Amino acid sequence: MKIPEWIKHHYPKPETLEQIRNLLRGFELHTICEEAKCPNIGECFKEGTATFLILGNICTRNCKFCAVKKGKPKPIDSDEPKRVAQAVRKLGLSHTVITSVTRDDLSDGGASHFANVIKEISRDRSRPVPTVEVLLPLLDSKGLEEVIDAHPEVINHNIETIERLYPEVRLRFKYSESLEFLRQAKQLNNFILTKSGFMLGLGEVEKEIVKMMEDLRKHEVDILTIGQYLRPSGKHLPVVNYIHPDKFLEYKKIGYSLGFKYIVSGPYVRSSYKAQEALAKCTI
Repeated sequence: MKIPEWIKHHYPKPETLEQIRNLLRGFELHTICEEAKCPNIGECFKEGTATFLILGNICTRNCKFCAVKKGKPKPIDSDEPKRVAQAVRKLGLSHTVITSVTRDDLSDGGASHFANVIKEISRDRSRPVPTVEVLLPLLDSKGLEEVIDAHPEVINHNIETIERLYPEVRLRFKYSESLEFLRQAKQLNNFILTKSGFMLGLGEVEKEIVKMMEDLRKHEVDILTIGQYLRPSGKHLPVVNYIHPDKFLEYKKIGYSLGFKYIVSGPYVRSSYKAQEALAKCTI
């Protein structure tokens, strides 16, 4: 399929990438920006922002759209929360996003590790404490409660795609489970902001997309991200169609009419894109 003119590769300046990469390597940390081959890596790194990938960089699941490595993960690094907090301070971040691979090998899915990272970031009171967004894999109720009790400002969990495509796109996941997870987050703390996102270009049709947005609002999701699926490699699902930027704006308008508090929608939008801006707009 011919790539349309509005889809252009972003080529960040090598020095911009190297500066952040060297800092992160010094702390022995990973970012989802690099592992998932995010097209916004140059823009975000230039602004001094990154989404930290904790619990290693090897996932126990094999979603057909994701570039993160699959296999047997290494044991938990108990010192990682402190190093993340140090990197956040070194970068001077006022808002940070923490995500992880899915860890089916862990009894709590990594919930206690997420909580420890949040607590370490909040521990330094010598300067304004950064706000924290966590992009979570599916956790059980106890694990989700433990993360929420650590007081992040935003709980994010991506729905990723329409219900019909789940068996093909999100192996071992269920559409209804992701919706219920988002509902539970709001139920556990009604003051916390909940967030989700999905990609277009996998063969969904408009009525299915609108239905998905309606489902997210019924489960009290506040913030929404909508982006174009871009194939990471020849081993991943092919792009069925490229969505015109005007259509992304149309879905954004529909989303606001449904009651979302903030929406970021466009071909290159990813889960953490403009995350700080979204939080600021929702807490004015």
